[in-house]
Amino acid sequence: MTPSSSSAADTPRRRLYRWLNDQSVGREDDSDGKNRAGKWWQVMCLSGLDYFSTLGYQPAIAALAAGALAPFATLILVAVTLGAALPVYRGVAGESPHGQGSIAMLERLLPHWKGKLLVLVLLGFAATDFMITATLSAADATAHLIENPFTPQWFTGKQVPITIILLLLLGALFMRGFNEVIWIAVTLVGTFLSLNLIVIAVSLADIAQHPVSISSWMESLFTAHGDPLMMLLVCLIVFPKLALGLSGFETGVAVMPQISAKPGDTEENPAGRIRGARKLLTTAALIMSSFLVLSSVVTTVLIPAPEFQEGGSANGRALSWLAHRLLGDGFGTLYDVSTILILWFAGASALAGLLNLIPRYLPRFGMAPEWAKAVRPLVVVVIAVALAITWRFDADVDAQGAAYATGVLVLMTSAAVAVTISARRKRERGKTVMYTIVSLVFLYTTVVNCLERPEGLKIAAFFITAVLLVSLISRFRRSTELRATSVSFDAAAEELIAASGRRGILQLIAHEPANSTKARYRRKLHHAVLASHISDKAPVVFLEVKVSDYSDFAQDIQVRGLVRHGFWILEATAPSVPTAIAAVSLAIRDGYEVMPHIYFRWTEGNPLSNLAKFLFLGQGEIAPLTREVLREAEPDLQKRPWVHVG
Repeated sequence: MTPSSSSAADTPRRRLYRWLNDQSVGREDDSDGKNRAGKWWQVMCLSGLDYFSTLGYQPAIAALAAGALAPFATLILVAVTLGAALPVYRGVAGESPHGQGSIAMLERLLPHWKGKLLVLVLLGFAATDFMITATLSAADATAHLIENPFTPQWFTGKQVPITIILLLLLGALFMRGFNEVIWIAVTLVGTFLSLNLIVIAVSLADIAQHPVSISSWMESLFTAHGDPLMMLLVCLIVFPKLALGLSGFETGVAVMPQISAKPGDTEENPAGRIRGARKLLTTAALIMSSFLVLSSVVTTVLIPAPEFQEGGSANGRALSWLAHRLLGDGFGTLYDVSTILILWFAGASALAGLLNLIPRYLPRFGMAPEWAKAVRPLVVVVIAVALAITWRFDADVDAQGAAYATGVLVLMTSAAVAVTISARRKRERGKTVMYTIVSLVFLYTTVVNCLERPEGLKIAAFFITAVLLVSLISRFRRSTELRATSVSFDAAAEELIAASGRRGILQLIAHEPANSTKARYRRKLHHAVLASHISDKAPVVFLEVKVSDYSDFAQDIQVRGLVRHGFWILEATAPSVPTAIAAVSLAIRDGYEVMPHIYFRWTEGNPLSNLAKFLFLGQGEIAPLTREVLREAEPDLQKRPWVHVG
């Protein structure tokens, strides 16, 4: 090869294409999960990158939403966390021990396209959750950076460009290949929680030394709200705005495969891993609940209310404000650095979850474009969307809270509904009643959040629409692929193929299994003889395909041989009739050195209607679509099974 031809073959465009489509980079791979598996408390820190990092902004959001009532509103949040979210996700951990979460549960509980469309909608909400986690965390990290007294003054007012830089760095991290490392998570979470504990302890000591702060808080509390009943009512009304404190449970279930297996665990029943996951969820909920209550008390009592408002020095960074005020700028800077790091890695953890969640479902549904198999093109799309969200909301933590809460609440509601349906099918009445009540609580919270802050639902609608459009277009484009993961024949089928194949030719007559009377087989054979001029003395085999779950994209096809009314029959089950016939004929050609000839009769009815039946029901235009599948699967005309239509 000459130098010129070599350079032409390896152009910059080709190198860029190979680099973008390198499928070995960036995605978590379960195949090496044993190398990263850890104890449940270590994996808790991994999920805690998302969950515990909300302490960086949750106290400020609670104070902004509930004012002096923030500690009491937080108590309601804690009650929902421990009494509703925790039991639900302990149930999800038992039902979905391999990290699929509540989305997979609902897919199993609802059949056919209902389950898959629901999965696509929930993926849209999950995308909202994970995307806003990344953008909101980056925005809050920016707030901590700008408000630090050692930060140069010219950083002020540059929230958007700084947040964009953090997101671009996040994208660069994934472009190089990002693997969540447990020991980094343990270090970040351990340091962050320790610093928060110091800040809260010093704040409580300051309150004890200056009891007048408690008196001032109580006075403003009763002046603004009057009696306890009114306080409770206000707390219930503002509760949906505090829903950010419920985040992290879905992540806690998603990281279950990272928990090391115990002796006796099996793929079907990893009992030890389930126990570890439940310990993880319970411990994380107890730790977070304690921090939420204590942080809400000290920030509400010690920080003046105007500082929580937009532009205030405690907006989005209440505990940092206390760290600087009570422990000095040196410790406050250490706290800010810890907060910035955990928030930044929370965004990385969220994007890693998103980049692994989409490929887990869409390729199996046949609803992923080719470029989605590689992570880097997905990273480009995800970071572009993150930058657009940051620009749209001016990198404002409070403004993005609605979208974050919407994604979190919808996923938690779906989890509650999933465990409710599961408990009902198992006839567990007590759990069914409890989970039904929890589902209603989450449903109420979700509806109120969407009504009060519809911008969150708008963002979710954008992601849902994008997921549905890309999925359906991809399913349409891939509909004529050879949709069989494998084809196998039982002993009876092999005997029929060997007995009927003559001179290297096997005559197959496609037959609908719905009508299996002797007269029907006779008429079908008679038609094939008249229309296609095959010899009625030649051995023929009827090929019947029963449609299983027509919403599935592909599955293993098992072919059974049988004799019915004296006729030889090959029977198979698959999601699509044309693709199954093509797959079976190619498997016969390759495995038995026999060239299949397949005989059809034209399908009656409107062609567009038949095409829709093929796309969504696996039936319809059988003959031409079988030929199209064969044409794509076998480009060589001489090696392609023959299709005859009469």
